[in-house]
Amino acid sequence: MGDIRSEIHAAFGEETADIKTYSPLTFAYIGDAVFEIVIRTLIVEKGQRSANTLHRHTTKIVCAETQAKMIEAVYEQLSEEERDIYRRGKNTKISSSAKNASLADYRKATGFEALCGYLFLTDNTQRMIEIIQKALELLEIEL
Repeated sequence: MGDIRSEIHAAFGEETADIKTYSPLTFAYIGDAVFEIVIRTLIVEKGQRSANTLHRHTTKIVCAETQAKMIEAVYEQLSEEERDIYRRGKNTKISSSAKNASLADYRKATGFEALCGYLFLTDNTQRMIEIIQKALELLEIEL
């Protein structure tokens, strides 16, 4: 994903808003997409498989239950700033309901997505990838 934000800005001429004005749910909104593109990329690059197989592998990882386990696995390795972003995302008032997940897992997953979104929007994509990679390793998740 390297410098995708710069490419988007260059192509569309959009100005970056002040990151301090973003809510935790805004971070989670973009973080959900960024996390999914990381996982989809890893799964697709494992080799040619049917779209159904790709989807099944992806949904096992890109779900609240797995994301909750991932953040629990790496929480102690986060910086204080990263923990704060995670906590803000986890504790924010959520108006939607969790599908196929407990409320606790859904909140943890929202915090995890907020952290991914924050790191992406602050050009710390490498750190986001490190966190995802470490969580996948610690949980022994196969792609």
